[in-house]
Amino acid sequence: MCQQDLAQVLRQIPSFHDPNLLFGLDTLGDAGIYQLSEEIALVQTVDVLTPIADDPFVFGEIAAANALSDVYVMGAIPITALNIIGFPAKLELSYLSEIIKGGSEKIREAGAVILGGHTIKDDDPKYGLAVTGIVHPQKIITNRGAKPGDVLILTKPIGTGIISTALKADAASDTAIEKINQSMKTLNNVAARTMVELGVNACTDITGFGLLGHALQLAQASGVSLIIEWKEVPIFEEALEYAEQALLPGGTIKNFKFVEPQVEFDAAVNDDWKMILADAQTSGGLLISVEKAKSETLIKLLKNRGVKTARIIGTVCAPMEKSLCVK
Repeated sequence: MCQQDLAQVLRQIPSFHDPNLLFGLDTLGDAGIYQLSEEIALVQTVDVLTPIADDPFVFGEIAAANALSDVYVMGAIPITALNIIGFPAKLELSYLSEIIKGGSEKIREAGAVILGGHTIKDDDPKYGLAVTGIVHPQKIITNRGAKPGDVLILTKPIGTGIISTALKADAASDTAIEKINQSMKTLNNVAARTMVELGVNACTDITGFGLLGHALQLAQASGVSLIIEWKEVPIFEEALEYAEQALLPGGTIKNFKFVEPQVEFDAAVNDDWKMILADAQTSGGLLISVEKAKSETLIKLLKNRGVKTARIIGTVCAPMEKSLCVK
């Protein structure tokens, strides 16, 4: 569902009022948070995907990594998960088994456990998880805390949506497919642990609304504007090639139409790059807003711990006429 449709639906849902509800439907945060005690808050999220990879085991890994990301982005530790499965009768059960195995291995890697789940008959296979994590109520990281002067760090390349669309059209190279699969199934746990350790002001992850869509949410939630240096944004090189061939997901096009009124683009940013910046991602990286004085240390720690693609892509500034500036 695109941002515009989601916002319209959420406006019609009544709010819940509970002093322990720290983040709910009305916050447009990455996950919901409910405080249990002075030291423990539950972080809950759910995410379901249609197949994003031909290999069912890899699809399961990606779906699990994607669901876990919304817990990591809040600075929380995942503890349990429930499988959510839609499965057509026409497919072999071995296909389903491989999906669940892939998801289970990724949950195990995260140090969490799967408690069970639910299956339904569906025309197309779908797989996802409802994930629960825990976090200290005073150590929650949200998309609300970005401050003018902060530096923006992105931890994974973008372009997975465009390459996935090329895959469906039998136009993606094996190298491109391997690159995005490796990225999408990589947990954001190291990046999350590192930002919590150092202390950052805000964070969101880059998923279905694309870099521009999630950056816009962060800017609006924090009451600031963001300047994104487009040449510094890490991308999968093949995504630009396929964008030039108009191999674009419908979600990417909708993302761009939604954010365009809130973005000031430099004249050098061509249409293909605009699509990449708005590209709908699956299991993307973290977009972190951190004090400038800490930014180089954070980059160094991330790279030393294996997050080699982490890069500074922009800055936070006081509110401008438009929430985002791409220069």
